[in-house]
Amino acid sequence: MGNCSCSKAWSQEEWNKSRHGKKLPSNLLWPIENGPEETHREIREGIQRVGIEDFCNFSSSVLCLCIVTWNMNGKVSYEDLVEIVGTNDRDYDLFVVGLQEVSRCNVGLLLQTAFGESHSLLAEATMESLHLYVFGTKNSKASIKDIRVDKHDVGGFGGLIGRKKGAVAIALNYKDIRLMFISCHLSAHEHNVEERNSQYRRISKSIFSDENPYSRTPQIIVWLGDLNYRIQGIDTLSVRSLIQENFQKQLTSKDQLLQEAEKGQIFHGFCEGALKFKPTYKYNVGTSNYDTSYKQERVPSWTDRILFKIESFANISVTLHSYESIDSIKGSDHKPVRAHLCLKVNNGDEM
Repeated sequence: MGNCSCSKAWSQEEWNKSRHGKKLPSNLLWPIENGPEETHREIREGIQRVGIEDFCNFSSSVLCLCIVTWNMNGKVSYEDLVEIVGTNDRDYDLFVVGLQEVSRCNVGLLLQTAFGESHSLLAEATMESLHLYVFGTKNSKASIKDIRVDKHDVGGFGGLIGRKKGAVAIALNYKDIRLMFISCHLSAHEHNVEERNSQYRRISKSIFSDENPYSRTPQIIVWLGDLNYRIQGIDTLSVRSLIQENFQKQLTSKDQLLQEAEKGQIFHGFCEGALKFKPTYKYNVGTSNYDTSYKQERVPSWTDRILFKIESFANISVTLHSYESIDSIKGSDHKPVRAHLCLKVNNGDEM
C-alpha cells in the first residue's frame, strides 16, 4: 500500500483505532477533512485523499517537485507555456510537464525558452502527440542519475489529429530517491470506463517491463495526464449549476476515477489532493466558459489528474502543498492541472 504524509500528524493511538480492527501503518500520516472515521474508510478502499499544507520551506526538503499536466488540444501558445512555468515559482528542484494532444512543434524548446536560465531539460519522452519533460535547476544535474525512458501505445492517432492514446514515462534517481513519472492519455467518452481501466492496467504492467528484472523499483510513482474519467449519473445542466455556485465538491461522488478506484479496479495505493478546483473539461477555447457547441451535452469533468504513490518499503514522507487547475490559461478546451509535492527522507531508515 502506498503511503502519503503531510506535516500534520496524528498520534499512533489514533491511527491504531480502526472501525475494522486493523492496525494502520505507523508512517501513514496526513490531514483529512472529515476526521478519523472518514480517514479509515478512505485508507481501506480507493484513492487516498491528501490534505494541503500551504506553507513550503523549500530548504527543509530533499526534493521539491512541480508537476503539470495539460491537454493542449493541438494548439500551441508560448504565452500559455510561460504561464505554466511561472515567473515566481523557480525554487522547485524538478519541474515535470506532461502534455497531451501536442501539435507538431518543438514544445520542449519553447518550454526551455520559457524557463530561461533557471531550469534546463534533463529528460524527455515522446510518442507522437504525447510528451513528457523533466526540467531541473542547474544544481540538480549533479544529483541526477540512472535516467530511463519508456512508452506504451494503446491506440488512437497522433500527427495532425493529435489524439494518440497511451503513456510515456521517465524514471530517474535524484539524491538516491528513485522516481517514476508516467504521463498518459486514455480513451475518451463517458461510457468507456472499462476500456480506460484496461488501458491503465496494460500501461502499469508494460512500462519498463523489458528492463533488468533485478533493477530496483521506484520509491515514488507520479501518474499524470488526461485520464478521461468523467462525472456520471447527473445531467450536464445540474453539474454546471453546482459549479456556478461553487459546490463542485458535491460532484466527487459521481467521479468515475474515484468510483473505479474504490472498487479496486485501478490506482491501488495511490494518493490525490482534494478536488476543490472546477472540472477541467470541456471549455470553449479562449474562455473559461464551459462548452456551448453541439457537444455541450458533455458533462464537465475532472479528466485531468495528478496522482502519486509512495511504495511501502520507502522511508519517504510526502507533503502536498497545492493541487489546482490554472484557470487563466485559455488556449485549449482543457485547463492545466498543477501539483506541488515535497519529499523528505525519514531519518534512521535505509533506502
